[in-house]
Amino acid sequence: MKIIVTDEVAQEGLALLHSDPRVQLDVKLGLKKEELLSIIGDYEVIITRSGTTVDKDLLDAGKNLKMVARAGVGVDNVDVDYASAKGVIVVNAPFGNTNSAAEHTMALLLSFCRNVTQANGSLKGGAWKRAPFTGYELKGRTAGVIGLGKVGGRVATRLKAFECEVLACDPYIAEKRAHDLGVKLVSLDELIRVCDIITVHTPLTDETRNMIGKNEFAKMKQGVIIINCARGGIYNEEATIEALDSDKVIGAAFDVWSKEPPDTDVLKRLIGHPKMVVTPHLGANTFEAQVNVAVDVSKEIIHYLDEQPIENAINIPRFDASLMGQMRPYLNLVNVLSDFIIQLADTNPNKITFSYTGQLAQHDCTPITVCGLASLLNKRVEQEVNMVNAQLVADNMGIVVEEVKSTQSEAFSNMITLTIEGPGERRLISGTLFEGVPRIVKLRDYQMDFRPEEYMLLLAYADRPGMIGKIGTILGTHDINIGSMNLGRREKKGEAMVILSLDSEVPADVVEEARAATDATFIKPLHLVTAK
Repeated sequence: MKIIVTDEVAQEGLALLHSDPRVQLDVKLGLKKEELLSIIGDYEVIITRSGTTVDKDLLDAGKNLKMVARAGVGVDNVDVDYASAKGVIVVNAPFGNTNSAAEHTMALLLSFCRNVTQANGSLKGGAWKRAPFTGYELKGRTAGVIGLGKVGGRVATRLKAFECEVLACDPYIAEKRAHDLGVKLVSLDELIRVCDIITVHTPLTDETRNMIGKNEFAKMKQGVIIINCARGGIYNEEATIEALDSDKVIGAAFDVWSKEPPDTDVLKRLIGHPKMVVTPHLGANTFEAQVNVAVDVSKEIIHYLDEQPIENAINIPRFDASLMGQMRPYLNLVNVLSDFIIQLADTNPNKITFSYTGQLAQHDCTPITVCGLASLLNKRVEQEVNMVNAQLVADNMGIVVEEVKSTQSEAFSNMITLTIEGPGERRLISGTLFEGVPRIVKLRDYQMDFRPEEYMLLLAYADRPGMIGKIGTILGTHDINIGSMNLGRREKKGEAMVILSLDSEVPADVVEEARAATDATFIKPLHLVTAK
């Protein structure tokens, strides 16, 4: 295999490739675009950092390219969509900086606790003062880790080494992982209420943006310490300033910002706050991390040569044309079902079961299973999850994935059922295709029949007269239009489940109003991106 390296990459990280007799490694730095285009056709893999643009022209010229390996996290310089269309695998190194980020978290925490930055400036300024810089010990404190992935797990381990009691919140990590780390899984609300130190290690998503704001700060203990080495915007920055000013938060240490470079007035006030220890997004900036990312992409290339699963591919390789033609409608269906059910699951998934009934079960359903698994996991983990690496990610999270097939189906010619199981919780959804369009035909043990829409509201409550009217009145008062309604129930005046298709999303305060009016045992607004 011929591999070209076009940007500065740590040579120590390329040792695996240098030592493999199957590899011819050519390092050619500083090539002009025309020069690279003239030779890229000879290579099967290109290793880059941010200095090489892998665009349509390069991908077209790289007629033998099998893989683009980005020795780093970001792939802004790679046209991933076009690479996918060309059947070129794109890999990156999202976890080469895992240890670096974890250690930086501890560095910031300890810097605050022992007043390192202030004492350093004071002594360098010629003063000899000790009393103003009396610090805090970590021993005996309760530390909360939000997000127990690879970085969060390492931080938890280090906090335990400092003799902290460690609580963790991560609804998408199996209990086994928490047990292995020696930490206790709790709800976000409990973690916020009882912890002396709170550190976040989640991706920035619609779910985690402003996850910690005024309400959450109000629930915290007086004198809490907060850390953010994950993503800017997880803590609401205006609320953070208020919490610092009120002494609810005794100190904070941030490495990341909602806008980088941080040039807004709010960010300038936050960075300049006397209780803040700050750094300019240095979590990944270590010499070792730069070697690690080179090692990681080298391993991915070796995996490809050995025909082993590729862990950090960020696009989906092409399947056999005949298989894709048969499975494509069901890939869409399983994506919709996954999008729906993952929003209903509140606890840690220990097991995910994909069941296929009817004629569909006669065929290889693996592509559907992997696609559905990728869709479920991709909403919950920081790395990009796709059909190449979904099973590996599930294994790392301690999730058991099962596939069940039966050609016997009483109701529909083909049906897919997803079941998510966790501690004290079991969620089930079934769907089929009507003229190629996804339909959901079962939720839990309720027979339903509705077409998924982008905005939906699901309620379960004790069936009694006037409930539908109450729900409609509340939504109408808030100018939320109902497109359709589907009602399921087991018996008269028993529990009822209603699913509403809406023209717009339902704000949190409206959800609470509907909950109170109906005494709902379960209520959930849904945003199905896959149903647009």
